[in-house]
Amino acid sequence: MGAPETFIQSGDIGHWIAGGPQRGSGSRSQTVWNPTSGKPACQVLLASVEDVHAAVAAAKAAQPAWGDMPPIRRARILNAFLGLLNQHKDRLAAMITAEHGKVFTDAQGEVMRGIDIVEFACGIPQLLKGDFTDQVSTGIDNWTLRQPLGVVAGVTPFNFPCMVPMWMFPVALACGNAFILKPSERDPSPSLLMAELFKQAGLPDGVFSVIQGDKVAVDALLTHPDVKALSFVGSTPIAQYIYETGARHGKRVQALGGAKNHMVVMPDADIEQVVDALIGSAYGSAGERCMAISVAVLVGDVADKVVPRLAARARALKIKNGMELDAEMGPIVTREARDRIENYIGIGVQEGATLVVDGRGCQVAGFEQGFFTGGTLFDHVTPAMRIYKEEIFGPVLVCMRVAHFAQALQLVNDHEFGNGVACFTSDGGVAREFARRVQVGMVGINVPIPVPMAWHGFGGWKKSLFGDTHAYGEEGVRFYTKQKSVMQRWSGSIGKGAEFVMPTAQ
Repeated sequence: MGAPETFIQSGDIGHWIAGGPQRGSGSRSQTVWNPTSGKPACQVLLASVEDVHAAVAAAKAAQPAWGDMPPIRRARILNAFLGLLNQHKDRLAAMITAEHGKVFTDAQGEVMRGIDIVEFACGIPQLLKGDFTDQVSTGIDNWTLRQPLGVVAGVTPFNFPCMVPMWMFPVALACGNAFILKPSERDPSPSLLMAELFKQAGLPDGVFSVIQGDKVAVDALLTHPDVKALSFVGSTPIAQYIYETGARHGKRVQALGGAKNHMVVMPDADIEQVVDALIGSAYGSAGERCMAISVAVLVGDVADKVVPRLAARARALKIKNGMELDAEMGPIVTREARDRIENYIGIGVQEGATLVVDGRGCQVAGFEQGFFTGGTLFDHVTPAMRIYKEEIFGPVLVCMRVAHFAQALQLVNDHEFGNGVACFTSDGGVAREFARRVQVGMVGINVPIPVPMAWHGFGGWKKSLFGDTHAYGEEGVRFYTKQKSVMQRWSGSIGKGAEFVMPTAQ
């Protein structure tokens, strides 16, 4: 494979409303940075309330015809979109690397996981089938069907500007809804390319819109009476705000929040496999993943075997421009995010944790102004420390030492987050007990990042999820549709006289 083509953004980045690019009426904008060079790349235009209302109006006008279209015809348009995504997947990945900073190979993986959801959504005719019961009462049949909600929206984070929106809009659109995407203002370009590809695939104008913006745009979506549901992925405080505000305005809400993912390492685990898993899951994408492993729970004497190997590997990480194909870690998305992460490292030192590897002050030759930090490793961390309790969202791995399995399990269950967790062991009984007892939504056994495939569904427990349904899969179909139950009887089977009781099976 040759060197990938670098994406260079020029000009202002605007919205996609009613089937085409729009600058909108807003007077505000925000800088989009190149995190590798540390220099401004362009400006993203921030939507006004009027821009949001225009997108909702276009969506509301387009949705009835789209919702009435036979599901197989909607699936054909999604299939055309799928083909275009596969043609442009490397272009999308280069956009992600340019604006987010993650290495190109990781960005390619992100795009492919999004493509998986589109493939799943192409099976919507099967997924929308209802239930039917013949003769539920004398002469009466009963069946259910699932119908679209109308106009729905998604608010998505910077760390997966392609994959997380595709957790949402393929299923929402396949179900017959119109969808409005509010992507992160830090890396807004992939959203517009996806909108262009939908246009080429034949999606009717107004069915898919992109609104660039900040809290103004989010609040306008949350309070608009014609937006029937909203999906969100981001931090826990914002997820809770989204959930409470949306519910107060009568909306269906699915809000995925923060994480502090643990990996429990048993003494019988394969040590080399453990070290590989921890290095990849803690430092991949510079730790800017909601499924990153940020806590290694080392049981018994395994810590003395694991920590030195982790230290050597963390010091040897290939940190460079993400477009270089041998890069293992790129920059942090913004200078502010980098400084926040490095501030946490200082807090950990003050709290008394052992700083084994210090990633602060990392510089990459030729990109000295870039937002780089190195991989950081702490040992002897305790549950009272902020670096354990709080989500750092960066390449900082903390190691905790516990005496036995029950203590490890209790540690995981006592944490306020319950997004993802892993257990590495050679003992099937321990693995089974862990999977059954752990209070976390996604569990990996000898799998460090247990992100479910497209036909299952993604979601955590506790303060990692606000709402009743997980993202994508059949859970997504239920979230983006409402059930209708129909009871039917024809005149030939109707008895004479008034009926003063509900139909029964008698």
